[in-house]
Amino acid sequence: MSQEQKPRHSLIPIQIHKDSLAFRLLRMHGYRVSPWRFCWFLNHKDILIHMEEDCEHFSSVMYNVYRATDLTFPGEYELLVARSFARKLLQKISSLGIRDDAVALVPNFHTLIEQELVGLPWMARLDHLDNRMWIEQKSNNSTLWSGKASFYRLSCFHDEGLMQLAVKNYEFRQAIFKSELEELKRWCKGCGLTDIGFGREKTTYCYFAVTASCSLPHDSAVRTMIAKSAILITIADDFFDAKGSVEELEILTDAVGRWNGKGLSSHSKTIFEALDDLVSYMTEKHLHQQGSDISNDLRDIWHETFASWLVEAKRSRTGYIPSMDEYLDTGMTSIAKHTLVLPASCFLNPNLPKGKLKPPQYETITKLLMVVARLLNDTQSYQKEQEEGKFNYVSVYMKENPGPGTDIEDAISYMTSMLDENRKELLEHALMDGLDDLPKTCKHLHLSCFKVFQMFFNSGNRFDSNTELVHDINNAIYIPLEVQTLKPLKLLPGPKKANLTMNAHLGQTYKLPRVKSSFIMQWISPKTLRDDLGKISISLKPKTCFI
Repeated sequence: MSQEQKPRHSLIPIQIHKDSLAFRLLRMHGYRVSPWRFCWFLNHKDILIHMEEDCEHFSSVMYNVYRATDLTFPGEYELLVARSFARKLLQKISSLGIRDDAVALVPNFHTLIEQELVGLPWMARLDHLDNRMWIEQKSNNSTLWSGKASFYRLSCFHDEGLMQLAVKNYEFRQAIFKSELEELKRWCKGCGLTDIGFGREKTTYCYFAVTASCSLPHDSAVRTMIAKSAILITIADDFFDAKGSVEELEILTDAVGRWNGKGLSSHSKTIFEALDDLVSYMTEKHLHQQGSDISNDLRDIWHETFASWLVEAKRSRTGYIPSMDEYLDTGMTSIAKHTLVLPASCFLNPNLPKGKLKPPQYETITKLLMVVARLLNDTQSYQKEQEEGKFNYVSVYMKENPGPGTDIEDAISYMTSMLDENRKELLEHALMDGLDDLPKTCKHLHLSCFKVFQMFFNSGNRFDSNTELVHDINNAIYIPLEVQTLKPLKLLPGPKKANLTMNAHLGQTYKLPRVKSSFIMQWISPKTLRDDLGKISISLKPKTCFI
């Protein structure tokens, strides 16, 4: 934005607010948009000085700038500068207390700022729990976001009805989740996994991670497949790490390669039979739905995973420390994220083509997910593994970079930098079209899987903790919403069409899909903003969730 195009000071907050919201929305929906569409203010020293001197008037603006920078792709240094600037101002605003704002007044805004600056970052937050937070915020405040001069206006004629639908939807999801979790526990019990006698019992953790990570229309079968796969991966990984002898591990891996459990006994037999049950179920379902047999592909991907566990087990027990490249080549497979997302993607709509399930080379987004998951795990679990006499990427880095000036902090710094770049690239591949030959639903599942791992290993190893996730699990599945009492939901009379219309400031009108309640969203032009500076009410994050 040039000096001539720069808005006058009174409209600067509105313009930045509008641009940052538009940037985030467009990126989230796969549109290529330059960061300078909202980072233009960084080129104007007078604006930066004005914002720093009157930062309390820019509280909601900086909040949205900070959230927009969550969607940073590789090489976008202007977004890093904008994020740093927004974070500095939000910290100052939080310490001063909010007195006024040039764009919006937000109830409990300190809580929102704290969530962004201190709590889990967006990439580690799960959609289902985020939905709960917004529902409870909206229910317990008559206005969630009251803007003085927002660039758009959302007027909802059935606001209470929408809140009732949101509450009912959340409660409906909880009821389904409780039922599915109980069924999953019965499956684990029936397969002998619950009483296997070693390792981590993470049935509830695995199911919670699957259900809470996204609001995509994944049906019960997909959730169950991923959860069962995650449970099996956890138990089998523990068996290879600590329980089984090298001979037992070799026999089990060979049995998975031949897909024949004859001669297996004890824990090996239990693991193989549970795996066979899962793969048989997925094969039959895919044959019924898609008309093709994916049994060999599923078996191959599982054998690849078991083989990587065997390699790591042998290295650990012989004391062999691989090179960094060797370690990561095996470690990105042994973390088994591809074993979760690719088979499950065969049941999405649109689904993963059969040829993509076990290709000669995985797509870039899949390889990025595998690498990022391994680095996240190793960054937060190296101390535990060091105490157990195991090695991971930290110890491998230390071996390849000896010397008095190299310590663990150097290794962690190197991994963090590597992780940050791979995370940005993964996000770009997940949101943008044309980078991977995968359906969008499949790419979104990759992103959801990454967010789960980021949640587990953001600032510690929450997956191995028996207590840290209890509160989140209860909120996601068991505890009812804390909302004000709502009137009974009324059915709309008759089969009348409900029209949803968006009026853009260019005067164009777009008809949106039919819904059961009607509202009008208006994009307000700068001229209208100058003429109408009264407070308006809008609802943040209008979102429909599907079972």
